[in-house]
Amino acid sequence: MGRESESGLPVEPVYGPGQPEGFDPERQLGQPGEYPFTRGVYPGMYTARPWTMRQYAGFATAADSNERYHQLIAAGTTGLSVAFDLPTQMGYDSDAVAARGEVGKVGVAIDSLDDMRILLDGIPLGTVSTSMTINAPAAVLLLLYQLVAEEQGVPADALTGTIQNDILKEYIARGTYIYPPQPSLRLVADTFAYCRQEMPHWNTISISGYHMAEAGATPVQEVAFTLANAKEYVRAAIRSGLAVDEFAPRLSFFFVARTTLLEEVAKFRAARRLWAHIMRNEFSAADPRSQMLRFHTQTAGVQLTAQQPEVNMARVTVQALAAVLGGTQSLHTNSYDEAIALPSEKAARLALRTQQVLAHETDVTLTVDPFAGSYAMESMTDDLADAAADLMARVEDLGGAVAAIEQGFQKAEIERSAYQVTREIDAGERVVVGVNRFTVEGEEPYQPLRVDASIERDQAQRLTALRGRRDSAEFERRIDEMKKAAAGSQNMLYPLREALRAMATVGEVCDALRDVWGVYRPSNVY
Repeated sequence: MGRESESGLPVEPVYGPGQPEGFDPERQLGQPGEYPFTRGVYPGMYTARPWTMRQYAGFATAADSNERYHQLIAAGTTGLSVAFDLPTQMGYDSDAVAARGEVGKVGVAIDSLDDMRILLDGIPLGTVSTSMTINAPAAVLLLLYQLVAEEQGVPADALTGTIQNDILKEYIARGTYIYPPQPSLRLVADTFAYCRQEMPHWNTISISGYHMAEAGATPVQEVAFTLANAKEYVRAAIRSGLAVDEFAPRLSFFFVARTTLLEEVAKFRAARRLWAHIMRNEFSAADPRSQMLRFHTQTAGVQLTAQQPEVNMARVTVQALAAVLGGTQSLHTNSYDEAIALPSEKAARLALRTQQVLAHETDVTLTVDPFAGSYAMESMTDDLADAAADLMARVEDLGGAVAAIEQGFQKAEIERSAYQVTREIDAGERVVVGVNRFTVEGEEPYQPLRVDASIERDQAQRLTALRGRRDSAEFERRIDEMKKAAAGSQNMLYPLREALRAMATVGEVCDALRDVWGVYRPSNVY
């Protein structure tokens, strides 16, 4: 079918009045794919091809997660998204005391190159785009991915995907930090430089508002704090000697999509406009790709309910539609049972099918930016952009994102917003279907997917065997080289890669960096 409605009427790929006399590119619509990118970062958007359909998955062992990935690929997913367990996210091996009770629970346990080989077994890394939700040890997991691709015969410059690598939001809202801000920012900048040289098609960071939103941030706070963090990363990269147009085209973002569809669409449009303005006017980025805010979206896990979990299907559909109408580049749809436990295979497949229905059974892919020109949408976009800019200015007045983090500013603002929402729900002023209104008595029990507790023991045994068979002298030499690099100024990823090749574990390399850089201790000053 061509670009026609169900009635056979024509649908234009782009609607709009064009650019009137006195056009102000900082405020007005413009065209899709052109500065300030309010209407989308590409001229054709989904009229050319749909968004990338990712499904965030990872649990238990590498073998269990690998099986799920093959199921998702068979179901039609076009990009993988890896969830790691908490020990991996915080740089601990599965046999560490700090890891007890958490191995494989909220993601897959990856301790070494051996685990990564199993996780990616049979996955064509030269053609599949992979996103990895990992922050403090992002460089470690990226290098493990590269080493497995190397063993598959896939060159590093052919790999596509994203590492989250957004450490600043960990200090604000999530808490899986390891090192203090300055060495953490150095590791981020080193990753930018490494990927520019070795993995030019890899997105080196996914600057996340999602986790701040899940902690209670409003849409304005989500945009403002995310872009303030992004500015800090740009400054760190420039301080390390990189030119802005050398790394900025590989920056990407990660936002939530809530059920408040209109404001969410306005949020995405406002964020694109603000970022384009920041990059061109504050950092003198000349490459249009440096000015584009490309982003992944995940539907709002915090809005899912354990009560009447089937209602979550409706929530996720509305949230996914908001992301699509807002112009996302890739999308993960949550499974309806995630408020209870890890998603079942059936629920994960249904979540993917939700995206496929939007892409193939609706008409939202026929035209770019269908809300453009709506009086309500344009006013909401302007208002949200102005409010976010004002909040970013407050962060700048405190000395920038890192200084504001150290003063506890962003965390305090988000906590105030979260408290307000909780108060409104408790008072019945904010309706949550199935929770404080439209409830039912005696809901049917749900049988969730559970992680076997024996995984922790099995992972510990695998680590013992790995340490027994590796070349201990080579391992010690590579760890020493890595520590010397950490104490100096060379790019950390090269000695880190060789340590991992010598079968150093995730926990061992992170411990080595803890020895040199120390660990972050939060303060609540604000």
